[in-house]
Amino acid sequence: MALNDLMGPLLEPAFTLWGVSTSWAELLGFATGILTVWLTVRQHIANWPVGIANVVLLGLVFLSAGLYADASLQIVYVLLGLYGWWQWLYGGAGGARLTVSRTGLAEWCWLVVAGAAATAALTVVLARWTDSVVPFWDALTTALSLMATYGQCRKLLESWWLWITVDVIYIPLYAYKGLYLTSALYLIFLGLCVAGLLAWRRATAARPVAVAA
Repeated sequence: MALNDLMGPLLEPAFTLWGVSTSWAELLGFATGILTVWLTVRQHIANWPVGIANVVLLGLVFLSAGLYADASLQIVYVLLGLYGWWQWLYGGAGGARLTVSRTGLAEWCWLVVAGAAATAALTVVLARWTDSVVPFWDALTTALSLMATYGQCRKLLESWWLWITVDVIYIPLYAYKGLYLTSALYLIFLGLCVAGLLAWRRATAARPVAVAA
């Protein structure tokens, strides 16, 4: 079976509301996205395989909407999902399960520098070689999402602050692109990210929290 034969039905409309069609990929991305973040809030290892399925679905949605950086980002997310899966299982001291830690100053510095460089480079690429109508915002959310995903892979508490920032930008961006269900999804994500920040803080309140190098 050809790839188009497999993927094509996922881009077919699942329903139409107020004259706007929502594809099966966007609908399934909505469901798996909520489940992924809920599992992450609970520090459940199943967030990684569910998350990999989610980013594949959303990659199709973003590609069809012309959000090329976001679509390409999903490929990186699959690789980071595999890395994070392994890290959560074996990335702790002595190969134990990983526990929550704080982001160190050195790590913040290189993350900010890398994020700024990625935003600048992607903005130029998207503006010159694609028909993206929001190249800067597409690039910025891509860079911030990569930073946040790295932090999630390492169970860094501050990764939730990065996700909160990304969600605040994504909500109006996706609404502007006509992806209303995805915009609503990120509104739910925003609430879950706040819950995740509080939950991870509570989980570490009874023990000293390590600071990453």
